[in-house]
Amino acid sequence: MKKKMTAALTAFAVLGGMGAGVAAGANLQTIKAFLNPGIKFKVDGQPVQLKNSSGAVVAPITYNNTTYLPVRAISDLLGVTVNFDAASSTISLGEQIEGVSIAAGFDSNYHTKDPDKTVYLDKDYKDVHFDNGSGTRGSSFMLYPDKKYQKLYIQVAAIGGDIKDFTIQDSDTDTVLKKQTITAEQGLVTVEANIAGVSKIYVTGQVEDGTTVFIPLTTSYYK
Repeated sequence: MKKKMTAALTAFAVLGGMGAGVAAGANLQTIKAFLNPGIKFKVDGQPVQLKNSSGAVVAPITYNNTTYLPVRAISDLLGVTVNFDAASSTISLGEQIEGVSIAAGFDSNYHTKDPDKTVYLDKDYKDVHFDNGSGTRGSSFMLYPDKKYQKLYIQVAAIGGDIKDFTIQDSDTDTVLKKQTITAEQGLVTVEANIAGVSKIYVTGQVEDGTTVFIPLTTSYYK
């Protein structure tokens, strides 16, 4: 279930519980702000409390008529991963991948961000290829790495049936880079292919009527 938070605030967030290195940042400015423990929170209609990484209750901060929330506490409540890169002073929300997501510029007839279709096993992947077409068919799309990467990692799940001959192919030379069958019982599978020197990739699989192909774009990537 996708979690929703309601609160009497106008807000976004500030970093909380990320480590002492943040306090040493050269860009810090002194302000006069107020802890605001009077603000109450609910997640999916149920009252909750904001807590830091040690489990202690924390309060929002109000400054210039805007309320700021600790990122760590909010991410824990909503089940979203959060990381802080001290070297670049960057906060990253959501699942992290090692390379470059295939989501940028992705195009297919079954590309969707509809929350009713982007959830698999209670996890919302936000941006997916969701082929729930009818009949026995080939499910396919193109990728364009443009010879920039060495590896391709595609996550794929077969829902309601199997995907036969799931194939990653060099579109220019028709060379098969990877081929395998993915069964519904396997769950979400990561398929790895060597794509060094490849400009265009054709991804396809054979599915029976009643089978849905689920490929999360946010966790499928080039490297």
